Amino acid sequence: MTAIKHALQRDIFTPNDERLLSIVNVCKAGKKKRNCFLCATVTTERPVQVNVVKVKKSDKGDFYKRQTAWALRDLAIVDAKDAVKESPEFDLHFDKVYKWVASSTVEKNTFISCIWKLNQRYLRKKIDFINVSSQLLEESVPSGENQSVAGGDEEAVDEYQELNAREEQDIEIMMEGCEYAIANAEAFAEKLSRELQVLDGANIQSIMASEKQVNILMKLLDEALKEVDQIELKLSSYEEMLQSVKEQMDQISESNHLIHLSNTNNVKLLSEIEFLVNHMDLAKGHIKALQEGDLTSSRGIEACTNAADALLQCMNVALRPGHDMLHAVKQQQQRFSDLREQFARRLASHLNSVFVQQGHDQSSTLAQHSAELTLPNHHPFHRDLLRYAKLMEWLKNTDYGKYEGLTKNYMDYLSRLYEREIKDFFEVAKIKMTGTTREGKKFATLPRKESAVKQETESLHGSSGKLTGSTSSLNKLSVQSSGNRRSQSSSLLDMGNMSASDLDVADRTKFDKIFEQVLSELEPLCLAEQDFISKFFKLQQHQTTSGTTTNEVEEVDGVALSRSYTSGVPQTVSSEKDMIRQMMTKIFRCIEPELNNLIALGDKIDSFNSLYMLVKMSHHVWTAQNVDPASFLSTTLGNVLVTVKRNFDKCISNQMKQMDEVKISKKSKVGILPFVAEFEEFAALAESIFKNAERRGDLDKAYIKLIRAVFDSVEKVANESQKTPRDVVMMENFHHIFATLSRLKISCLEAEKKEAKQKYTDHLQSYVIYSLGQPLEKLNHFFEGVEARVAQGIREEEVSYQLAFNKQELRKVIKEYPGKEVKKGLDNLYKKVDKHLCEEENLLQVVWHSMQDEFIRQYKHFEGLIARCYPGSGITMEFTIQDILDYCSSIAQSH
Repeated sequence: MTAIKHALQRDIFTPNDERLLSIVNVCKAGKKKRNCFLCATVTTERPVQVNVVKVKKSDKGDFYKRQTAWALRDLAIVDAKDAVKESPEFDLHFDKVYKWVASSTVEKNTFISCIWKLNQRYLRKKIDFINVSSQLLEESVPSGENQSVAGGDEEAVDEYQELNAREEQDIEIMMEGCEYAIANAEAFAEKLSRELQVLDGANIQSIMASEKQVNILMKLLDEALKEVDQIELKLSSYEEMLQSVKEQMDQISESNHLIHLSNTNNVKLLSEIEFLVNHMDLAKGHIKALQEGDLTSSRGIEACTNAADALLQCMNVALRPGHDMLHAVKQQQQRFSDLREQFARRLASHLNSVFVQQGHDQSSTLAQHSAELTLPNHHPFHRDLLRYAKLMEWLKNTDYGKYEGLTKNYMDYLSRLYEREIKDFFEVAKIKMTGTTREGKKFATLPRKESAVKQETESLHGSSGKLTGSTSSLNKLSVQSSGNRRSQSSSLLDMGNMSASDLDVADRTKFDKIFEQVLSELEPLCLAEQDFISKFFKLQQHQTTSGTTTNEVEEVDGVALSRSYTSGVPQTVSSEKDMIRQMMTKIFRCIEPELNNLIALGDKIDSFNSLYMLVKMSHHVWTAQNVDPASFLSTTLGNVLVTVKRNFDKCISNQMKQMDEVKISKKSKVGILPFVAEFEEFAALAESIFKNAERRGDLDKAYIKLIRAVFDSVEKVANESQKTPRDVVMMENFHHIFATLSRLKISCLEAEKKEAKQKYTDHLQSYVIYSLGQPLEKLNHFFEGVEARVAQGIREEEVSYQLAFNKQELRKVIKEYPGKEVKKGLDNLYKKVDKHLCEEENLLQVVWHSMQDEFIRQYKHFEGLIARCYPGSGITMEFTIQDILDYCSSIAQSH
């Protein structure tokens, strides 16, 4: 083991400046026996570091290598397993538990004892040694013995000490001086012994020779001791003197501390006094302004505003702890409160007087506006009151009760004033709409001329959102109707007052302008008042803090109304916006009822006025919601828009009801139905009104409802018609509908346009086929029988052998239809078609041309059957295709 220990010291630890103190041969418990060494080492340099190193033999050669090292300071527990019974097993608790089995119990005990000693000397760390015999934990060296760092305790731990380089060099020189030292060790030892005796003798002689010098040295030491005693006496006297000085310095220091503390307190007191004087002192000029300042002039208002701000600053100063206990501070605060109360009363009284005076002054201007469709201008009044805006803000912050009272008084005075103005304004609007005076007298009206029937409406839309377009007068209906239809018109219900005898285009244009002017006058009035309320009463009408605003669209009776919701906005902002709406609602409480009355009047004058009102109101609602979706104007116009939309829907429903209830004469031909012509007039009027309008979707929905009702009513009338064939009624009316939709190009009715064209085409073909069966009736029956025999399976060339369909029978039938008879039959057919068709649609030539084509098709069909079923017979018709063309052409020209 000693050889292994020396080899490990030389090969592993010496290069790392470490010393090996103890070693134990171990293997891991519970595994295959694979030996290694645990070594306890210390570094040679300070500070000393103690390690436990695991060393194992290399697999590739006969040398050892360092595998793992743990610092002894990381060792927590040393477990020897059993303190009484000898056992080679032991555990070391580092970052985890390492279980070892030593090669012998002695090596284990030696290693554990070395660990304990190293801990006691270098670490003094609390390492738990459990199941370890107490004998192993005793110091082998007395604690009082003073040994050197290099050789004391290390020798107690292990007797081995390696020679240093100096010692090795001296020994080598000495051995070189005795060449036989290695060959004859006894002679070398004897020589060394003799030299040692010589050196000892020399040392004794040197000591005896220096005895005299020793005596001299002792005398010098005695003298030095006496000097030391004298110095100690002097130092004692000095110390007594310094003690008295120290006491005096302590007194001076304490006195200086008291002086410094007094100065500090005086500075702080001065600072507090300056703070109170600077922040709680109101200038005499401000006090005079608050007590006697002129609230009518601009200079006086400015002085009062500055004084009120200064007073508010003095009252709102943040007092430091203890200030409110001072009598002077309490007295000054009471004085400020009295000044505030006095000025607040004076300000509120003055503003109330201004509000009352405004009501009187503004009422005097109503007379000059009574005959004009304009509202009085409140801008001068707002401009004068805005001079008090800062004082109102001061009143709001200092005396909310008086501020609230002023708000209520303002609403009371202004609501009465606006109510008079708005009612007079709407009265003028109603007069201009109805053409009556306030005494009920009619205004002079211009005579209606026949040319007004075809008058086109002037431009109704411009850059301000007004509609542009033109429409024919509704009198056009009576011009287009046939004589027979004129006899029926008196029995039909009036659809939407579309007849020009009730209201011509000029009247509707006048109504549209009046309604637009009403809205144009109300909108700036409400916006100006709302802006003034926000500025004068210092209410926040727009969001200025961080938050998320959500605009939700709520649909009421088909009207999409925007509602604004704000999240993350302080409650004060929301409550102030609500207060603005409440004030506006109270001040303009008469606007919504008056607008509803005006709308009802316009609807009563002409139900088609709802189209104009829907477009105008939608545009103004859209404009107001873009500015502020939650404003009073936006909400009020939105509510009125719902009423207008209901009137519009009612107008559409009434037209559909009238279509359903229409009755026709049984003694006259139908022609173009009244509601078909009226739908054309409605569509033309609506297109001119809704061009570029925001609410085009409402019109499209109405179109769909109306066109379906028109389709259904046309079919119903066609089924009930006795005088005119059903196909003629369907053909003429759907042709008119198709022409109307093609001319107006209504995108939402493209499918209905195609359907109308298809119905027109189908019924035209049906009517032509039905009518052509009559002129060559016997010939038709004959060839139908021929086709029936072929269908039963008889070959075409064998049909001529049938008794009823032989060549003689065919010649007999053909002889009954010579060219003269055919022309006569076609002439009668033309007259009958002319009798069925109406003049408005001018479809006679179209139908006659279709009949000509169909007749030629039938002729070719008959010729083909003759050629296939009667081959070689030489039988032909008594007229040719060219004869048919000549007959049709001459008949059409003659009529």
